[in-house]
Amino acid sequence: MTEWQGSVAFVTGGAQGIGLGIARALGKRGVRLVLADIDDEALARASAELSSVTQVAAYRLDVRDRGAFAAVADRAEAELGPVGLLFNNAGIVPYAPAAQLGYEQWDLALDVNLGGVVNGVQTFVPRMIERGDGGYVVNTASGAGLVGGPNVLYTTAKFGVVGLSEALKLELAEHGIEVSVLCPAFVDTGILEHTEAVGSVLMPEERRRAAEASFAGGVSIDAAGEAVLAGMEAGATWIHTDDWLRPYLTMRMERLLASLPG
Repeated sequence: MTEWQGSVAFVTGGAQGIGLGIARALGKRGVRLVLADIDDEALARASAELSSVTQVAAYRLDVRDRGAFAAVADRAEAELGPVGLLFNNAGIVPYAPAAQLGYEQWDLALDVNLGGVVNGVQTFVPRMIERGDGGYVVNTASGAGLVGGPNVLYTTAKFGVVGLSEALKLELAEHGIEVSVLCPAFVDTGILEHTEAVGSVLMPEERRRAAEASFAGGVSIDAAGEAVLAGMEAGATWIHTDDWLRPYLTMRMERLLASLPG
C-alpha cells in the first residue's frame, strides 16, 4: 500500500528524531498524520509544523501502555479515519555494562524497543485485516538488529524487531499488508538525551562522547524519512538509511555461511 494521498498514518515517536522525519515525508505526500509521542513539548512543536501541510492529530503515548495504545488508536481513527500506514518507530538506546545489568535495565530496553512494536502491531494489524483494505507496517529496528554490537540490551531488542518483522511480512502477505523493517545506522536524532528522559544510561563518559559524535555525524532525520518512503515504494523487506553497514553485514554473512557443516 503506497497510495499516499488521503491515507492515514500512525507514527510512534513521531514528534522527534526519525519519527518526525518520516512524518514530514508523509505530510508532503498528502498523508494525514497521527503523531504519538511521550514528549508533550515535542508533540506541540511537531503538530504546529506539520499542520501547515496536512491534517494532524497528536497524542501523548507511552508505547509500553497497552490500554493507552488502544484508547489512542480509537480516538485517532475516530478523528482522522482508519489507519492504513503504521510506523512502530519509538525507541531508546539504553546501555549498561554486563557487570551492572539488572532486571530494571532489561525491562526498560525490551518493553520500549520490542514491546512497543508488539503493542503497535497488536493494536492495529487486526483492524487492518478486518477491514480488508491492505496496509503497510514499518517497524524501526537498527543496524544493531542485523549485526550484533557490544550493547547487549539494545542489540537483543533490535534483533527481536527484525525477526518479528520478517515473520510478520510472511504472515500478512495474504491480507495485502506489506511489512518493512527500518535498520538505520547513525542518524542525527539526539536519542541519548531522549533515552535519559525515561531511564538511565550507564555509559562511560568516553564512550558516551564517541556515541554522541557518531549520531551527530549521521544522516539527517529528513533523509531517513525519505529513505523509508523509498523503501516502502520498492516493497523492501529491510530499509537502510545509508551504506555504512555493508562491510559488517558482509563479514557476518561470510562467517555464518562458513559455520555451516560441509
